[in-house]
Amino acid sequence: MQIIPLTEESKNNILERLLKRSPSQYDSYQDTVNAILEEVRQKGDEAVFAYTEKFDKAVITKDTIRVTPEEIQEACGKVEPEMMEVMKKSIENIRAFHEKQLRNSWFHTREDGVILGQRVTPLESVGVYVPGGKAAYPSSVLMNIIPAKTAGVKRIVMTTPPGADGKVNPATLAAASLAGATEIYKAGGAQAVAALAYGTESIKKVDKITGPGNIFVALAKKAVYGHVSIDSIAGPSEILVLADETANPKYVAADLLSQAEHDELASAILVTTSPTLAEEVSKEVKRFCALLSRRDIITKSLENYGYILLADTMKDALDAVNEIASEHLEILTANPFDTMTRVKNAGAIFLGEYSSEPLGDYFAGPNHILPTNGTAKFFSPLSVDDFIKKSSVISYSKEALEPVHEDIIRFAKSEHLTAHANSIAVRFGKEVLDEN
Repeated sequence: MQIIPLTEESKNNILERLLKRSPSQYDSYQDTVNAILEEVRQKGDEAVFAYTEKFDKAVITKDTIRVTPEEIQEACGKVEPEMMEVMKKSIENIRAFHEKQLRNSWFHTREDGVILGQRVTPLESVGVYVPGGKAAYPSSVLMNIIPAKTAGVKRIVMTTPPGADGKVNPATLAAASLAGATEIYKAGGAQAVAALAYGTESIKKVDKITGPGNIFVALAKKAVYGHVSIDSIAGPSEILVLADETANPKYVAADLLSQAEHDELASAILVTTSPTLAEEVSKEVKRFCALLSRRDIITKSLENYGYILLADTMKDALDAVNEIASEHLEILTANPFDTMTRVKNAGAIFLGEYSSEPLGDYFAGPNHILPTNGTAKFFSPLSVDDFIKKSSVISYSKEALEPVHEDIIRFAKSEHLTAHANSIAVRFGKEVLDEN
């Protein structure tokens, strides 16, 4: 990894390079995505089956698109019992964490007859997109379904592309079954997003779509927003480690590479005030790269988006951390809890040398579906809040409305909305039919 002095210019150059990885920069694919969406909207199942055969080489029909209980049972039998137990432990941690996010409806009454409140209700249905292909990510299945289940969503629909044999990855199915998916369909790509957004003969429309995917899935989610809600437009994975001279270079290097192995667009950045640590981490990265199985991906990722930034002061380092607003932030300093108080922007924050990023990916409980590409400045991790909606509740008695009704009429007339004003006035034997 290249060691670069942290300056305003180097920071801005890195930010510019990182932002180019955003799905919003791939508009050249949008016409293709839009064509798929429209065909599914017009032709329903027929289009989904055709695109599944074209892209996934699988022949799917109305009789086979939905995963059966027998297929789920078969899949669970193929997953090692030890792995099933690990997933169950992970589920308990994820559920316990997300249960603490639950909100209650509330009402406030006043002596003058006013009742104000907020009613919290779960969404009726959500669609969870799960990538397929060579990689299987049962952890993402858990992170999407469990918050929805905890929020009280009744219908949780999972879509995932099948293999050429028409079957779904066993670990993915097992995770979905354990987490509580109510329906599972063999469909992937933009066509699956379209089916969830618009509905087909086999897949009923949902209210919201969550879950990561490739560029076609990301752009499809972006395009259907408004027909349904979505969680976010996920970009490539990223990690930033903020460290001082007390950090263990072997741990830092290992953690940086844990994200670089995702894909060639993944970003791994160390920001440190210690020249010695920077040199030692660089050496450890080279050593690990020669030994790890995904060394080709890691090498390309680090060549394109791997940096060691050497800061003059911890304040400069923290300024860079807040500007980059990384998906994952590890703090390996002498007092990480104190350092954290000056962090404003990060998706998930890991404190101390035994809180490495994979702990959050798989087991600790907080959600690993996080804002990327600097969006941690205004977005949050996936949570129970993503699966609820809030309704305001307003009730005034006549006695409560009477002393303020003239104020409301005056406000409405100032906006030239006489029907608004009249709606209040008629309740007190008056009429407002013009602006005078």
